[in-house]
Amino acid sequence: MKLFPTYIRYDVEFEKGEGVWLTDRSGRRWLDFASGIGVTGLGHNHPRVRAALIRQAGQLWHLSNLFPHRLQERVAEALCRVSGMGAVFFCNSGAEANEAAIKLARRWAREAKVIAEPQILTFEGSFHGRTLATLTATGQEKVKRGFDPLPGGFRILPPENMDAVREATGAATAAVLLELVRGEGGVKPVDPGFVRELADWCREKRLLLMVDEVQTGIGRTGAWFAFQRYGITPDVITTAKGLGNGFPVGAMLAREELKPHLGPGSHGTTFGGNLLAMAAAGAVLEELEVSGLIGEVEAKSRLLRDGLRQVLSPYAEVIDVRGLGLMIGVELTVPVQPFIRELLHAGLVTLPAGETVLRLLPPLVVGETEIRQAVRIIGQVAEKRFGGKMEGLSEIREVVAK
Repeated sequence: MKLFPTYIRYDVEFEKGEGVWLTDRSGRRWLDFASGIGVTGLGHNHPRVRAALIRQAGQLWHLSNLFPHRLQERVAEALCRVSGMGAVFFCNSGAEANEAAIKLARRWAREAKVIAEPQILTFEGSFHGRTLATLTATGQEKVKRGFDPLPGGFRILPPENMDAVREATGAATAAVLLELVRGEGGVKPVDPGFVRELADWCREKRLLLMVDEVQTGIGRTGAWFAFQRYGITPDVITTAKGLGNGFPVGAMLAREELKPHLGPGSHGTTFGGNLLAMAAAGAVLEELEVSGLIGEVEAKSRLLRDGLRQVLSPYAEVIDVRGLGLMIGVELTVPVQPFIRELLHAGLVTLPAGETVLRLLPPLVVGETEIRQAVRIIGQVAEKRFGGKMEGLSEIREVVAK
């Protein structure tokens, strides 16, 4: 293999996808509760997204951003409409969206507050990307090892601790960067009281409140963006994953007043906002606006969480079932990877979130039947693993095969 070994890959190769199902070359099917790490919110091979991509592929794939893109304007208008923001910068990924937010915060701090060396506050357990700046902003040491020297300008605080925020806020503080659900950090929703207090503090001290919605955005939590469930209005939002349903696209959204601080020549991207990406994103936003899928998320979440609690309650190895919308974490007392591999063998695709948390990110289009099927598989694998009955995983596989 000529690829860098940056990923520990599972021993399954998928060839096709349809809705919530993946199929390998032999025709075996898997129920997908990972969604490509929260990406395919509309499921695989969605007809509206597929048609939009095919249509655009027959016209024009790419222009530079030196020319106006009508599709960009349409998608930007839709994003502003559902978020309440006033300006959009398109890029290719969540890390790039967070990089754009960091650059905006620094430029704003210099121009609006005359801060020579702006500082951004972030939190332990967070994950904001793998570029050097977003890596530095991330509150997890394990992803930073071996990449020194990292850039300055960030201070990482204990999570959900307003005393620490107050103590850290000084003359150089420009912004706070926050995940409302720490996805990579264990699928932990942040306490609403802390979020509201933090938003008030940012207004009082004239700090930018920047919310990383790379994983929580585009309907995943039962609202267009998680901040809408918390009843706050941030200054900057970043999003990516679900925006293109598998086509690489990210976006940084901000209040209208911040628009002048990223003027001509201040930032850019070759591929960001290209026409194929905009066709995919436009189709995703249109489908979510007309389908009512976002309004169904909370009921589906409740069905999944309640089912998991019921089948997992007998086992001391299961500490907690938590989450927001269709972003669910199951915390164990033991390493989660063996459990994930057994679920995969049984026909269910899931994810880790740290060393001991099982992460479930089913597509928004998932139905009640598929949710009950996934719960049944998880319960049966848990019984065999935690109940001392490790034989018979192939029998569980029949649950999906049928």
